[in-house]
Amino acid sequence: MSEPWPTELRISKDRKHLVVTFENEQSYDLPAELLRVLSPSAEVQGHGPGQKTTVPGKKNVTIRSVVATGNYAVRIAFDDGHDSGIFTWRYLFELGQQGDTLFIDYEKELAEKGLSREPRIR
Repeated sequence: MSEPWPTELRISKDRKHLVVTFENEQSYDLPAELLRVLSPSAEVQGHGPGQKTTVPGKKNVTIRSVVATGNYAVRIAFDDGHDSGIFTWRYLFELGQQGDTLFIDYEKELAEKGLSREPRIR
């Protein structure tokens, strides 16, 4: 498959997952937390090498909306106000294929920095 092309995007009823099915019939259930903490936005990824931010406290984040951006991506808005990530079809496909490994790496990063997936209590 040269470029992954989605045939369906569906937000789960509890808004904690985005299910993406591609034309090759591969389907991925992407947790909102994974999408939020690995957002392709500059807020998370930074503007250059070494600027990536580890985002804690997003265990309970939900998807507020998914809006098409051209014919190559979607912008996902989360209930914590974050809405600047533009997720290309290729990036969603990569998250589907590598999400488990990436999430394990994220949890290790949190532990190394003394951070938690749990939201801060105010």
